[in-house]
Amino acid sequence: QVQLVESGGGLVQAGGSLRLACAASGSIFRSYTMGWYRQAPGKERELVASFSVGGSANYADSVKGRFTISRDGAKNSVYLQMNSLKPEDTAVYYCNADHSLIPARRFWGQGTQVTVSS
Repeated sequence: QVQLVESGGGLVQAGGSLRLACAASGSIFRSYTMGWYRQAPGKERELVASFSVGGSANYADSVKGRFTISRDGAKNSVYLQMNSLKPEDTAVYYCNADHSLIPARRFWGQGTQVTVSS
């Protein structure tokens, strides 16, 4: 079982920045793709950014150039730096871990609210 704990959400004005953090319960980066998803009210959960086992980052078109995903193996943590935030970025953000070989091994954090005011 992998436990993921997010932190760093909050309320920010449009154009501002926030940094989300996700702490994993063990050293899992060699086996799991780590990702950040978000879900706005009335919408489906969508992938925001992910970091593969091999170390490559992938971003949704809507956040390219504004968000940066990173990881720290020593701290078993993944981060999402969000700059130039827009009201449409308002959502609950979830940390995710997907095993690279076993699809059933998928874990989620509890979510953290990000609200961007206009």
